[in-house]
Amino acid sequence: MNHHRLVLASSNRHKLEELRRALPGWEILSLGRDDLPAETGSTYRENAAAKARFGRRHADPGVWVVGEDSGIEAAALGGRPGVESARWAADGVARMLAELKGETDRRARYVCVMVAVAADGAENVAEGVVEGSIVTGPPRGREGFGYDPIFVPAGETRTVAELGDAWKGAHSHRSRAAVVLAERL
Repeated sequence: MNHHRLVLASSNRHKLEELRRALPGWEILSLGRDDLPAETGSTYRENAAAKARFGRRHADPGVWVVGEDSGIEAAALGGRPGVESARWAADGVARMLAELKGETDRRARYVCVMVAVAADGAENVAEGVVEGSIVTGPPRGREGFGYDPIFVPAGETRTVAELGDAWKGAHSHRSRAAVVLAERL
C-alpha cells in the first residue's frame, strides 16, 4: 500500500485544502461523493470512523481512506457546541458570540479526530487540539472558515482567520491530527 496517498471522505473543500497544506508530499484526493453518512455519532471519533468506513467501500484499495470530524468547544458552554459545531446554528459564529455575551470565561478549543482505514479494514486514529479563546468583539479576518474569525489560539493575539490559511495549514487542530496520523501510516 502506498503510504503517500490518501483519500479524504469529505465533501468540504476547505478541509481538503487544509489537509494538503498540512501534509506536503502526500497525494490527497477527495472521495468525490456527497452521500457521506450523516454525523449522528455522539463523539468526533464515531463520526470520523463512519465516514472513513463508508469511504473505504468506495475507494481504490491502494489508498488509505480518512474520515474526519472536528468542532469547537467553549468552556463556559460546557464544551458545546462540540460534535454539533457544523449544525449548531445557521450562523454558528453569531450564536457563539451571543451565548458568550457578558461571559468572562472565553476559553475554547478546537478538536479534530481523524480515522484512517486501510484496505484490510485496519484503523488508525489521531487527535489534534488547539487551545485558545473566543474574541469579545466582532469577528476578525478573512481566511479560514467556520469559527476561525472568532477563535484566537493560545499565545496569539490574532484570530485564525487573521493568521491565515498558511498558519492554519501548519498549526490547526486538523493539521496536528493529520501529522500524527501520517506518522502512524
